[in-house]
Amino acid sequence: MPGDALIGKRIKVLDKGYIELLDLMPHPDAGVSGDLAIVNAARVSYLGESKGTERDRKLLFFLMRHRHTSPFEMVEFKFRCRAPLLTWWQWVRHRTWSANAQSGRYTPFEEDDFYVPDVWRLQARSNRQASEGELDDASATGLTRDLIAHYENSFRLYRQALDAGVSRELARVFLPGFSVYYTWVMKVNAHNLMHFIKLRMAEDAQHEIRVYARAILEHFFRPALPWTAEAFETMVLNNTS
Repeated sequence: MPGDALIGKRIKVLDKGYIELLDLMPHPDAGVSGDLAIVNAARVSYLGESKGTERDRKLLFFLMRHRHTSPFEMVEFKFRCRAPLLTWWQWVRHRTWSANAQSGRYTPFEEDDFYVPDVWRLQARSNRQASEGELDDASATGLTRDLIAHYENSFRLYRQALDAGVSRELARVFLPGFSVYYTWVMKVNAHNLMHFIKLRMAEDAQHEIRVYARAILEHFFRPALPWTAEAFETMVLNNTS
């Protein structure tokens, strides 16, 4: 089953981030695919289960088309994600995710725990919260050099505070907050994951979260739920019925 190869799979995102699938429900060992678990949940009113591939697939597409969402909540994904804080500020707005984060109070940060953009985007003229276009290469190179120097100095001050005996929870004030990488363990059902993907892959979403949403769709959601992904992309992302 596809889930056997998916659990433990890790995909690199941004310069130092990743997303890894820790677990699936139903687990591959259960012998029931995620798509079939959705179909079976929809048929529970009639105490029925699989009626063959063609009829099962047709029912799943019916559920998606008519927004019968509760059967899609019967499938869950559990991820380990590493992303910069400027991404997490948007991610945690999706309160349907269950999450637990790395704590800088318990574990010191590493020297390379900071996000370095590969492109410096320009402020959009017509949208206060968006970007468009790119900075020229010469200016971008200078900004990247300055950013890395800023990180190195901030980390030096952070380590200096720790070495002086300052608590980890307080020494963090020296670190550049929005760029520091955090690792989270997160769980979400398929229905709410589709809502996350729809919003965070939109053209007006910030690039740093779009790449995570796209990685989830391409590397985990499609392989784990091929029927559901096809129905979702056709009817919701592409807005057809």
